[in-house]
Amino acid sequence: MRDWRKVLEEIDSGTERVVTTLSGLSDEEMAAPSALPGWTRAHVATHIARNADSLWNLLEWARTGVEIPQYPSFAARDADIEAGAARCRSALVADVRATAARFSEQARSLPSAAWDAKVRAMPGFEHPAWYSVYRRLNEVEAHHVDLAAGYGPADWPETYVRWALPSTLRDLAALPAELQGEVGGFRLIATDTGESADLGNAAGPVISGSGRALLGWLSGRSDGSGLALRPDGALPVPPPWPHAPSGL
Repeated sequence: MRDWRKVLEEIDSGTERVVTTLSGLSDEEMAAPSALPGWTRAHVATHIARNADSLWNLLEWARTGVEIPQYPSFAARDADIEAGAARCRSALVADVRATAARFSEQARSLPSAAWDAKVRAMPGFEHPAWYSVYRRLNEVEAHHVDLAAGYGPADWPETYVRWALPSTLRDLAALPAELQGEVGGFRLIATDTGESADLGNAAGPVISGSGRALLGWLSGRSDGSGLALRPDGALPVPPPWPHAPSGL
């Protein structure tokens, strides 16, 4: 894993790119559909902000030793997003900025002894507090793409791809076969980096392409353009991403 301080710098830069994209949209464009079914761009922007708050909660849990759930519940999370999506662009931009700064301050001021404290993600898996920083990086970069406003996997920083692809392949391979979905039995190969994952069958069909193309597809942020499948056929549908981390 890279030093979390460097990751925080990448998060700050990524957030500024999100803010730039949001600031270039009109109120009408904010209310238009995003790449996520049923969500407008305003829903996505609100989720980016509420996610920062939720991960702040996990770091506060690590700081104090008092359990604080990431979100009170899935229903409460969804209600907050729905309510926030009704706001104008300027309010949404201010929210994304303020919550990102709050998360960054919390992370940078967390005592060293707290970084290894165990916290629990909303889906139920436990992880050290430091992994919250990496989760936030995924959220910022993936949901920037979900705004469907000109930023795509091709725009992801190379440093992000170099971390997120190996992490995704490792975590996907560690999933039980029943959770790998349609990609179970396939072999995935990044032709530019050599990263690979055998999902239960080293001699199975092969999906290959650049690491960026693989990450875009596995994360649900592309249709698999740029990937090759041997033998020929339709690409399988990847399971929901991101996956529970393995080996932490």
